[in-house]
Formats: sequence, C-alpha cells, structure tokens
Amino acid sequence: MKSFARFAVVAAVICVSSVASAERLQYADRTRLVNLSDPQLSPDGRSVVVLVSRANLKDNRNDSELVLVDIGTAAQRPLTSERRGLAQPRWSPDGERLAFLANASSDATAKRQIWIQSMHGGDARKITDAANGVQQFAWSPDGARVAYVTADEAPKKSDADKHNRSFEIHDDDFLINTTTLSSHLWLVPSNGGEAKRLTSGEWSLPVSRPPGPLPSPINWSPDGKWIAFSKSDTPYSGNGDTTRIALIDAASGEIKPLASAQLQQTQPMLSPDGKQVAFTHAHEGERGSENRIWLAPSSGGAATQLASNIDRNLYRAFWMPDGKSLLVGAHDDTSTSLWLQPLDGPSRRLDLGDLEPAAPFSIEASVARNGTIAIVGSTPKRPRELYVLSSLTAKPRRLTDFNAHFETLDLGRAERITFSNDGYDLDGVLITPPGFDSSRKYPLVLYIHGGPRSSSTTGFSFLPQLFAAQGWAVFMPNYRGSDNLGNRITRAIIMDAGAGPGRDVMAGLEVLKKRGFVDESRIAVGGWSYGGMMTSWMVGHYPIFKTAVSGAAVNNFLDQYVLGDYNVGRKSSWGSPYAAENMKLYMEQSPITYAANIRTPMLILSNTGDARVPITQSFQMYRALRDNNVPTKFIAYPLSGHFPEDPVHTMDIDRRYVEWFAEYLK
Repeated sequence: MKSFARFAVVAAVICVSSVASAERLQYADRTRLVNLSDPQLSPDGRSVVVLVSRANLKDNRNDSELVLVDIGTAAQRPLTSERRGLAQPRWSPDGERLAFLANASSDATAKRQIWIQSMHGGDARKITDAANGVQQFAWSPDGARVAYVTADEAPKKSDADKHNRSFEIHDDDFLINTTTLSSHLWLVPSNGGEAKRLTSGEWSLPVSRPPGPLPSPINWSPDGKWIAFSKSDTPYSGNGDTTRIALIDAASGEIKPLASAQLQQTQPMLSPDGKQVAFTHAHEGERGSENRIWLAPSSGGAATQLASNIDRNLYRAFWMPDGKSLLVGAHDDTSTSLWLQPLDGPSRRLDLGDLEPAAPFSIEASVARNGTIAIVGSTPKRPRELYVLSSLTAKPRRLTDFNAHFETLDLGRAERITFSNDGYDLDGVLITPPGFDSSRKYPLVLYIHGGPRSSSTTGFSFLPQLFAAQGWAVFMPNYRGSDNLGNRITRAIIMDAGAGPGRDVMAGLEVLKKRGFVDESRIAVGGWSYGGMMTSWMVGHYPIFKTAVSGAAVNNFLDQYVLGDYNVGRKSSWGSPYAAENMKLYMEQSPITYAANIRTPMLILSNTGDARVPITQSFQMYRALRDNNVPTKFIAYPLSGHFPEDPVHTMDIDRRYVEWFAEYLK
C-alpha cells in the first residue's frame, strides 16, 4: 500500500507538471490514452460497436465499455456500464441483439460468460454458466443458437482423494499448477436454456495465450449446418502448432477434416455461399514462412494457396459480401496495409493515407453486408480511433475523438529509414525529438521490437514518443525475422537468432550516423521480449552502448525450450537441445553465453509469472552482470503474463526506462 501511495503522489506531481508544460508528452499522458479494439459493424452497416478502455489509476485497472457509434452522424451511445471482463461484441444476424463476453459477477473469481443485450433497451441477460468461463462464441445464422468454447471441468474426486493435488506434466510451461484441460464446443439457445456439448476428447480447440491473437474463430456455414473450427492435437501449450481446420455437423457432432493433414492451419472463415473456407497457413506449407491465405472446398478436397502478389505475413482474411474477394491485412514496410484480394487475380492495396490499422496480432476491422469497412487504427500523431470506409475506394473517415489530446502535443516526427545488409533490403523508423535540428548532436535510443515476427511502424507508439520528448532521437529497426518486407527476410532468422539480426541493427545504425546528428558517445539500447533478447545480444557483441534496458529477455534458449509456454514447439526448427549436437546450437544462439563480454550498465525488467519468457533467464543475466561488476538493477513485477497490463505498472516501466537512460545519456 505504501508503494502504491508513493506512486500515486508521483503521478499527481507529474499531472501538475504536464499542465505546466503541455507541449511535450509526459509520463501521466499514459493515463489519458484511450484504447479502442474489436470494432463490429451491424449487419446493415449503419452502426458499429467498439470496445473502449480507459486507465483507472485509483483501482489500478483498465475499465472497458461497449460504445455504439452511428456511422452517419458519429453519435455515440454507451451500451454497458461497470462490467468487468468485457470482450468480443458480436451482433445477431438480424441486428436486433448484441452478444458479448463479460464476467458473471463482480466477484474476483467470476468467469466470463455470454451476455445478450437487446438493441431496443433493457438489461443484458446471461445465457451461459460455463464453470471455466467462455473463451469465444459465434451466433448461428438464424440467431436461434450460439456456439461457444469452454474448457472441460476437472474430474470429480472421491472423498479419499480430495486433498491429493498431484497431476501429470505434459508439454506445459513451468508455471502450471494443475492438469491442463481440453477446450470443446457447446451449443446454447440464444434466449437461454440448457447447453448441449458438441465435442469431446483428448484433443482441444486452441486456447489464446496472451500476448498473441484471439482464439482462432469458430465460424458457421450460412445454412447453419456446419461449424468450421481449428482443432489442436492436445490442450498443452507446447503443442500449439498442431492445429488443423475441421468442420463439425452442428446436429450430429460428426467431424470431418477440411483439407490436408498439414499443421498450423488457423483462422477459418466460411464464404458467404458456404462452399469454400479461407484460412491462414504458411507460405507453400513451409514452417517458418509467413502466413498466406489458403482456400479449400467445404465439401472436401485439396487446399490451395490463394494466388497473390502480396509478399507479406497476412493476418486473418475477411470475406467481402460478393464472395469473390477477401479483405486482408499485414505489416507493410513501416506501416500496416489492407488489400482487396480477388479469388482469381492480383490484389489491390487500399488507399488509407497515413492511417495504420491496428494489428498487434490480427487486423482490428470488420466488414458489413453492404461492403462498409470499420477499422480501429492510429496515425503518427494520434493513437487509436475508430474509422470507417463506405467503399473500397473511399478515404477513411474518423468517427471518434477519444485521443484528440495527443494531437495538441509537440510529438516527435516519425519517418521511414531504409538500409541494406548481407543482401537484404531492410527498413526501420526514426523518431526525431521536437525541435529537431539536423546540425546538432543528439543522444540516440535504439529501441528494438519483439516478436521477432512483428515490425516497427510509424503509427503512434507511446514509449518511443516519451523518449523523443526527453530530447533523444529514437531508432526502431526492422531486422531479419520481421514480417514487413517479405518471406525471404522473415525466414532469414531461422538458425540465426542473434548474429544476423545484430548485424542488421548495426547496419541501420551506421546509416543514421552518416546523417551527422547522432552523438556516438551517447547511444542506449532497449527492448522487451525478443527486443530484450536483442538488447542482451547487442551489448554482448558491440561495446558501443552507454546503457541498456532488457525487458523479459530471451537470454537462454535452453530455458525457453524447457520452461516456456511454447517449449517443445521449437523442435520443428532447431530440434531438441538434448539430441545430437543441438545443445551447441542452443547455446551459440543464447545471449547469456556472451555475458562475460558485457560492460554496459543494464536495467533488467520482468514479470515473476511470465510463462512466455520465464524470469529464470533474467535472473541468469543479473547474476552474470553482478559477478562481473557491471552496474545493473533487476526490477521484478509480481504479476502473471508477459507484460504488466495494469496502468500503475505500465507507467512504472515507462519511468524506469527514462530514468535509467537519462542517468547515462547526460
């Protein structure tokens, strides 16, 4: 309580400071960020529901509400109030009702259930009582039923065994403390009533493990007879790459595989006529490649990769109403683009201006029956807002103004930087500080994205802009392994986790040095997750950095294999570290192997309950630096997940980054 009170006082002081010097971004502006997500157009395309989240510093949480926005007038109407666990708003096929997920009650242990709200008023009604909560759902085409996914209940124990909590470990992460249960399909009447189990078995529908995409969606055929879904061999996190598309008869429960037996099929979407299923799968079926869109007959037959001129890592596809084309999106250079992809011809990129659709793991968009497209996206000067395109050729029109405050600030200017290395044409984003003068020298923060299958873009990003507000230039490179420049570059990281990407980062840095504004004696480096891994790698190989911040870093690939949530999934590319000569590969690729070379002062950050990148790896780096008398500090957050999601700890990370860098970039 004392530490929280201290932080609240600091935040209050910062707020006063923000008022006094509002020209530049301040720490407390983080609490003014409004996050929009999951826009859902009504069937008639006249309105859109969007999830709107705001920081609640008093209770240290993010409060969300569903907001209805009229497309014609941009008028807003809140649909929910003080509901916890809000997610996945979905319209009924006739547009008369809205279903969504929310906690069953205000109790701390309450699980998410399906609620249905009439669009004509009245209270929402809860229609499920799933013991382990609902993960996702989908309306039947006639609106009479809702299919949903929930984890099975644990078997009942006898009185003699009720205190025995032992369980068998499979391909699970090191934080697991009970048996992993399979997730299966159920049906429930949309007006409420008894739920009916549709599937069972030791296999499972895939479960979302943040940070990552939402669960691969379940999807009804237009006649309501079949449901397409992604089927995983087991429920264990390390087997998450064993997914295949299947269809189930909603009446009999008969399951038929969609296409070939190839793995890593996901995101099924049945066509408007129900004859085809579009889904994502690796380019040419080769593991480690970018996602492409594949098509398969829903009646059975071979799947084929959709011919396309888009050499990008494509996210989920949305069928256009005519059933002859799909809307697809992907990171593209230093932005995110949308394309119209016909089934029988080349794609066409939509003209979005400087709007960048939000795409943390999937495009935040939806398409109505009349062809209207709703997008949540950002621009270089404004965080996320809701936009609409009335047609494929129309310019995006902004419908909301939640983050107008940020356009009043003197933000850093973002520009795309291009460079080459080892035969690869690469890029990155340079953010210059407010009042930038190219004839002066500036400290430089090298801020490296995670993933590695992701990319840095010119869209608004809070922490890099906060760095720029301190008077520092910021460089965010897209190294090999990034997903914005084609399959060749994405695949180039295979068996080359650090050395090649490290050379790429240095090549981009050399281009900036030649522009003359970089103070080469004051260069910092930082990042989270794979960005933390690259930070540890860079300071172990290049003694040019004044300071570093390594967050949730993959420092030891052996720990990542043994303890992390994806664990044995790495065998598909590297093999087991305990077979043949593979241990040598794992250690050669691990930054901890080169820790004795590090002399750069480093701040280490991690969540104690991180299953994605276990904190053991941060402990190892901390011990190595301490033993070698390198200035270091290790800050842990007693939280689950890969990154703190609450506002207090998110702001704490901002502050620690800036204060640590500032100490060494004076």
